[in-house]
Amino acid sequence: MGKVKIDPLVFWSSLVVIVVATLSLVIFRKSAEPVMNKMMTGITYNLDWVFQFLTFGVFILLVWLVFSKYGKVRLGDEAPEFSTFSWGAMLFCAGMGTSIMFWSMMEPMYYYMGPPFGIEPNSTQSAEWAVAYGMFHWGISAWSLYALPTVTIAYSFFVKKNRSLKISTACKGVLGKYADGPIGKLIDILVIWSLVGGLGTSLGLGVPMVSAVIGEIFGVQQSLQLSIIIIVIWTIIYSASAYMGLYKGIRKLSDWNVYLALGLALFVLITGPTLFILSNFSNSFGLMLQNFALMSFSTDPIAKGGFPQAWTVFYWAWFAATAPFIGLFVARISRGRTIRELIVHILLWGSLGSWIYFGIFGGYTLNLQLTGALNVVDVLNNSGGPSTIVEILKTMPLDFLVLPFFAVLAFIFLATSLDSATYILSAIATKELIGDQEPARWHRMLWGAILAVLAISLLMIGGLKVIQTSSVIVSVPVILLYVLLTLSLLRWLKQDYPDTSLVYKTAMDEELVQESKAKE
Repeated sequence: MGKVKIDPLVFWSSLVVIVVATLSLVIFRKSAEPVMNKMMTGITYNLDWVFQFLTFGVFILLVWLVFSKYGKVRLGDEAPEFSTFSWGAMLFCAGMGTSIMFWSMMEPMYYYMGPPFGIEPNSTQSAEWAVAYGMFHWGISAWSLYALPTVTIAYSFFVKKNRSLKISTACKGVLGKYADGPIGKLIDILVIWSLVGGLGTSLGLGVPMVSAVIGEIFGVQQSLQLSIIIIVIWTIIYSASAYMGLYKGIRKLSDWNVYLALGLALFVLITGPTLFILSNFSNSFGLMLQNFALMSFSTDPIAKGGFPQAWTVFYWAWFAATAPFIGLFVARISRGRTIRELIVHILLWGSLGSWIYFGIFGGYTLNLQLTGALNVVDVLNNSGGPSTIVEILKTMPLDFLVLPFFAVLAFIFLATSLDSATYILSAIATKELIGDQEPARWHRMLWGAILAVLAISLLMIGGLKVIQTSSVIVSVPVILLYVLLTLSLLRWLKQDYPDTSLVYKTAMDEELVQESKAKE
């Protein structure tokens, strides 16, 4: 099928934007940081209602697609490329990374200290909401923001046979020829920047956490050198996985990741306060379901406590900024699935994994605080999140095994996100991909090296937080992308599947899939 070629305009423009923007933000960090923080505060407080209506509206649209006649539409004529387990493992690992490991323990404590709805801090009522709000933030709403771009991109790639794995191409249903022009290039560059910023957030959480755990294991102090060594090891892991490609590398790494993650969760559940964890999970899950609408739309305009803006709106903005990347990757691995199957599995796989982690690790941490086994709040206030993670892990049975196991899992968790990211970065900057073609290996490795150098540079000069903030600011134009992706998908569906042809086409798709399975 010939060699894949890079898109020089997207590749070099993205590279220049990343380097110039990063250097500018870092060189002028002292003056840029307050401006960026002010912009982010303005976004979360003035556009809170926009992000909330966007997130809930996307969820309603997805539910409609699942139960509509379009739910049966198959994305491609072939049978699915991956088993359901491997497929679900890859989409979950790409979406969560090390963030879920950190926040599943820390987030409930922040809610315990600073609860919503004017509840008294450090009270029984704040303890009840602690895990519930974490499950809400990392549940169906978050995965809805990931699911919509996925469906449109998958439809563009597998049904419309557009040979480019780009957000701009997925907007062709609305933009038409303009998707291939300057507007389309601008969209792709914006997506690459939001992806790099999102990875900065993951590295900003992951590196200090793993550094603290490894420092505890080997009895060494946290240092810049240790963090750089960790980034280099990460780079070797995810670059090797990305080099082997989607089928041999990323799929296997994601499978191992899920096995290890479930193993650790089961260990904590069995050896920890099992009955409390299960009981608190049930209570938190019920509280979340009962108050789902309130939590989705709360802006606290009277008391102005700031909880919805600092947490819910920030999360929706962060997830929206990284959603194009998740959508591109999950769309690429979803050939042969129906629209209904794709949406349901994204929402259920993603939400279930998040709920399990928050229920078990959040419940365990909350129990330490409530029983007095460890004053998590004091450790968090005095020593910060990474050190608190270490102290929590040290309270577990067989902690001398738990600590290295946790470190290995964190390595693999972030590696699965990063190798997915290098794959997608190279795909966006590639002209076209036909059939099972993948981006060139040197191209994948190059983006892996760029991310590593960027991470080490930012770590050395302390500019990681500014990049994280900028990724959230990028989410504002991403709102427009959601509109374009939605209109593009609906226009394509209406054009391609009028009432008279949908039943016949669906039957033909089923026959082709059955024939493909029989040949295998």
